[in-house]
Amino acid sequence: MGFLDVILGRTKPVRPDLDQLFALPSAAVTLKAAAGLDPTGLGSVCFASVEGEAFDGVRQDVRELLDADTGRGGVPVEFSRDAYGYTWLLARQAPEDTAALVNDLHAVNTLLQEGGFGPQLLCSLMSFHDARQRSLGLVYLYKRGTFYPFAPVRGEGERRDHELEIQVRALLEDDLRIEGDLSRWFPVWGAPGL
Repeated sequence: MGFLDVILGRTKPVRPDLDQLFALPSAAVTLKAAAGLDPTGLGSVCFASVEGEAFDGVRQDVRELLDADTGRGGVPVEFSRDAYGYTWLLARQAPEDTAALVNDLHAVNTLLQEGGFGPQLLCSLMSFHDARQRSLGLVYLYKRGTFYPFAPVRGEGERRDHELEIQVRALLEDDLRIEGDLSRWFPVWGAPGL
């Protein structure tokens, strides 16, 4: 960082630390024990849509890597595009195998980053639910290197369960690097797997 950056208040962006994803299994144990939130076995990666032969190659590599996993029971990796034009990849594992799901998410992110698409990575998400059918996503922001909880309220349009989000933040402060700026807790309405 240069002298002018300090004077103008500019900060150096945090380099994405994909290894932060490996903290999710311990966070899942904390959520189950303290809040009754169980992992669903679903996780997704969101990135800005890109086209071209290079991306098609990476996409095929991702599909081959994750579809080859025999523990998946033949369920293919699903790609979709949301209303904002972002591409989502949905990965599935057995709900109790959060480590395998995290490995899948990490592998996808690593392939995209090594393929030159690191700047297009936006977030990864691992989903949970409880006996009352409340949904929760733990969202990892690449450009911030932090996590935040996102809890949409089912059947009520675009409404969030802020109380649950704040409760989860307090529960996971020792497990995850939680995003301190609440204005960066972006809603991910309709995220696959949530």
